[in-house]
Amino acid sequence: MTKGRIFSGIQPTGTIHIGNYIGAIKNWVALTEAYDCVFSIVDYHAITIDYDVESFQESIMNAARTLIACGLNPEKCRLFIQSRVIEHTELAWILNCITPLGDLERMTQFKDKSKQHRENINVGLLDYPVLQAADIMLYKSTAVPVGEDQIQHVEFTRRISRRFNGKFGKTFPEPKWLLSSTPKILGLDGKAKMSKSLNNDIGILERPDDIWEKLRTSVTDENRKRLKDPGDPKICNLYTMHTSFSPDDVVTDVADQCKSASRGCVDCKKILFENLMKELAPIQAKAQELEKRPDEISDILNDGASKCSETAKEVMEEVRGKMKLAG
Repeated sequence: MTKGRIFSGIQPTGTIHIGNYIGAIKNWVALTEAYDCVFSIVDYHAITIDYDVESFQESIMNAARTLIACGLNPEKCRLFIQSRVIEHTELAWILNCITPLGDLERMTQFKDKSKQHRENINVGLLDYPVLQAADIMLYKSTAVPVGEDQIQHVEFTRRISRRFNGKFGKTFPEPKWLLSSTPKILGLDGKAKMSKSLNNDIGILERPDDIWEKLRTSVTDENRKRLKDPGDPKICNLYTMHTSFSPDDVVTDVADQCKSASRGCVDCKKILFENLMKELAPIQAKAQELEKRPDEISDILNDGASKCSETAKEVMEEVRGKMKLAG
């Protein structure tokens, strides 16, 4: 490899929203210029919680369409569906056998998911980080783009890589994390992480009228109960969205007008909506074009899976050889 290699994935459950776009996808597009990038629609991860079986394939294709529309160019990266490369689960099983149970029980995600899905606390939820480590290690990735809440998972992967190398010989790099500098965007309630399941999200492909209605009714700085009450942009989630979608001079103006109570929140939301749609409109147009050409999306995913399978087979042959397994 002449470039470092990156792996990252996104689940096909729910709507891909602007939090995903700003926190991950937009950064992925930029990273394809400097890294050998492997991006996956991680359907095996998605089935650790209850999902709509009948619409699952449609969700997977919609996720692919959205990613391509956002700028992931198949000529600059590999894009594929996780379950199409069987070595992901093969390596995950091997890594299970060298991972202490206590390491998994301490993972924050398992604790959070167990609270959210009390009726379905399955082994997959506990084992999720091992499959995630296998995803990363299978391509000998040297870096993983993450938000702060995912650093623990990269550290977990580094420990497993170190443990495998120590037991069977140098095989895997210890990937570093690439921390996004993008501010965290909360949901429209201003409290929880943006999520379709919490109904506090703005989908990338939503109709403009629906996006405006969501912005219009969204929570801002609760101190601004009246127009004449000054606000604090630092605690307003809509201001965080401005920093991601509005030009710098507009961001400065929005902050000044908020602190001096010179502009109401509705007018501020109108400015945000205008700048948000300037970025989303070309993506939505591209997605609409791709919807008419589903075979093109399938070809991109199949080509990505074929290329990833070549790499995965080579790595697993090396792994089996190091472990003295048959074949």
